[in-house]
Amino acid sequence: MNSPITDIFFDLDHTLWDFERNSAATFELLFERHQLPIDLQHFNTVYTPINRRYWKAYRNAEISKETLRYGRLKDAFDELNLVIDDALINHLAEEYIQHLTSFSHVFDHTHDTLSYLKSKYRLHILTNGFKEIQHKKLSGARIDQFFSCIINAEEVGVKKPHPEIFSTALQMAQVKPESALMIGDDLEADVLGALNVGIRAIHFNNEQLPTDSRCTSISCLSELKKLL
Repeated sequence: MNSPITDIFFDLDHTLWDFERNSAATFELLFERHQLPIDLQHFNTVYTPINRRYWKAYRNAEISKETLRYGRLKDAFDELNLVIDDALINHLAEEYIQHLTSFSHVFDHTHDTLSYLKSKYRLHILTNGFKEIQHKKLSGARIDQFFSCIINAEEVGVKKPHPEIFSTALQMAQVKPESALMIGDDLEADVLGALNVGIRAIHFNNEQLPTDSRCTSISCLSELKKLL
């Protein structure tokens, strides 16, 4: 018999905070500022899978933060056959981080769903994102008030799906795994990582990616109101 859920951990990027939309807006700003004649839609089509590959490598401690920030841009420009010098790529990488939190789009029903859940559960953020901008994302999107604990992988020293970050999150929230729930978009990092330490999980799968039979999958945050 499952224990009642008391605490819910949310991933941030791609789950609540609409990373792809905010990222595209940031690149549009930068390309205009530097007068780079790059088709934004074409760039994003190339950049998105490259960025995800770099994030997986970063999550697995195979590359540094600096390599991720430079490499994802370098590879995207190379694939588009654009000759951009290293100095400008590094500058764009820095400006991208500086301006990314200027945009604060969240997924549909984020605010009303969090408001509903806040009345029933303690809510927390468990993120692999860069610590210097995650709080800005939360405040900019006006969702910081919903969360009791903000657990960031950089501060813990390991990233999801490593068991230690989930253990640290449970300790900070003072909750047992059987009373916790993890909600996130990444099947490996969020869902399987949580399940492996005894935390129930829901897969936020708005992109209709392959799912896992061990967890519930949703395509819209509003579905949580019926499930929880």
